[in-house]
Amino acid sequence: MKALQFINGSLQVSNLPRPDGGVEAVVRVVKSGICNTDLEIVRGYAGFQGTIGHEFVGVVEESPGSPEWTGKRVVGEINVGCGICELCVIGDARHCAERTVLGIHGRDGCHADLLRLPASNLLEIPAAVSDDEAVFAEPLAAAYGISEQVEMSPETKIAVIGDGKLGILCAMCAGLRSDNVTIIGKHKAKLAKAERDNIEGVLLDDISGKFKRQFDVVIEASGSESGFATAVDTVKPRGKIVLKSTFHGSPRWEASRVVVDEITIVGSRCGRFAPALELLANKKIRVDDLISEEFRLSDGIKAVERAGGKGVLKVLLRMDI
Repeated sequence: MKALQFINGSLQVSNLPRPDGGVEAVVRVVKSGICNTDLEIVRGYAGFQGTIGHEFVGVVEESPGSPEWTGKRVVGEINVGCGICELCVIGDARHCAERTVLGIHGRDGCHADLLRLPASNLLEIPAAVSDDEAVFAEPLAAAYGISEQVEMSPETKIAVIGDGKLGILCAMCAGLRSDNVTIIGKHKAKLAKAERDNIEGVLLDDISGKFKRQFDVVIEASGSESGFATAVDTVKPRGKIVLKSTFHGSPRWEASRVVVDEITIVGSRCGRFAPALELLANKKIRVDDLISEEFRLSDGIKAVERAGGKGVLKVLLRMDI
């Protein structure tokens, strides 16, 4: 099998033996999506080595402990817990101290012909959801998961900083709950994709002092250090800043402002897949126009380079087999 790997500081397409799933399921990947975390791993984030990628749609080839999964079209929760800690017992491995994370920490990822995951991590894809839509289950779950952490009502004034894939999804999900959502970014074409229903797009260069201390909730999804500063400038006193960005480096911003304005900082990482699949199946979130390009896995290095290009949204990989 082929796999797109980051090894010893270098990105490469490797030829590897078929994975031994053991008690876990083996999934033949149909398509996978390149996300900003993949790009950051290549820059040194998380110190990961191995097969990258965590957004996928595939078909189960083997499932020794749960044979009923064989042949099903699936996506998969990316966090694999120890199974015995308090969090795992209640069915939430997202913060298990011993967890592995698909393509990010201690576990080979999905930019490969085959991957392995516990059957308990798998979710069957509804027939109404296409393969291209299903690839978005993970980032959509992450965007929608903010609603688990921060209360939002129709009156809540929400800003999303960043017009990349995750920022647009965050704005769309916020728009399901609030009538006052603004997305701030650098690209008119990207902002246009988010300007639906209750969402207003604004170019970063045009905000000046217009939005200073204006928003109840600010979602930082730019993946840049400057996004943190913009979030602090635009949130109201006693407002909430939700940090969605993962990037290699240490951001600098005015911590004193957080204290003086009594701002709440909320870190937000993974969401649950089931609500995301429901949103896709019910066509409440549209993702088809967020795909910029598709490459074969054998051209994975070019695909990653393309994914990091200016103005690019989602780049997909399709497997060679």
